[in-house]
Amino acid sequence: MTQPPIANVLRTIVDRRRDRVAEDKATRAQEVQGDPRLEDDPTLIPPARNPFLRALARNRGQAIIAEVKMGSPRLGSLVGKFDPQELALEYAASGATCLSVVTEPDHFFGSYEILEGCKWASGLPAIAKDFVVDEIQFKWAADAGADAILLIAALYSKEELLRLAQAARRRNLVPLVEVHGLGDLTKLAGESWELVGVNNRDLRTFEVVLDNSIALASTLPTGAIKVAESGLYQASELAMLRGVGYDAFLIGEALVTSDDPGGKLRELLG
Repeated sequence: MTQPPIANVLRTIVDRRRDRVAEDKATRAQEVQGDPRLEDDPTLIPPARNPFLRALARNRGQAIIAEVKMGSPRLGSLVGKFDPQELALEYAASGATCLSVVTEPDHFFGSYEILEGCKWASGLPAIAKDFVVDEIQFKWAADAGADAILLIAALYSKEELLRLAQAARRRNLVPLVEVHGLGDLTKLAGESWELVGVNNRDLRTFEVVLDNSIALASTLPTGAIKVAESGLYQASELAMLRGVGYDAFLIGEALVTSDDPGGKLRELLG
């Protein structure tokens, strides 16, 4: 995979992810080729064919994708501070539309096993949030029950992004393409996309700038469900972003660091 220039923090995560995925491929000895579950059609997935997309489409403007993450480079490890399956169940009971589970193990302390447990505990459509460096990760995500997968546009050329999106769709995983600026958006030009997310977290510093979602709102692809990500703590912030065109909100830190995640989710839903 040809790597465009990316921020140092992200580079460190991706380099380690590439090594870990290679190790896991060797030990798990799983093959992508010849999988009977692969779809022949890599084109745009309609909502009727994908539970994650369908749930967001039905709840436009009010859809919260509630995230289970066991830590981050900024927060450190949260392992042992909560049970991920119980948290996912609490999200479902408190009005979450979908579930996000971070599966990267070395900096976010996640796994596909955590994803599988949370998906089946909650019954919610789920996205695997990973740093995709190999198509085998689509198989692992699908095996764990994911309905969607994150693709961070900054990691790829335009051609690589389209190829990976098509490979994800073959497993009926809808790609959530995450952008951070206008440079990322140029990689989406000329194609149709189901989901596009704007991450408010600066990849160079991991600091959050909410204005990022506002600035990019009018430039996002027409027809895509628009997701605002990171740094959302108040219902008023969701209302503001809803007003500029966002359909869904991916919220993690505000929930996993709360003493009452279910109550916080209900507060955000108003």
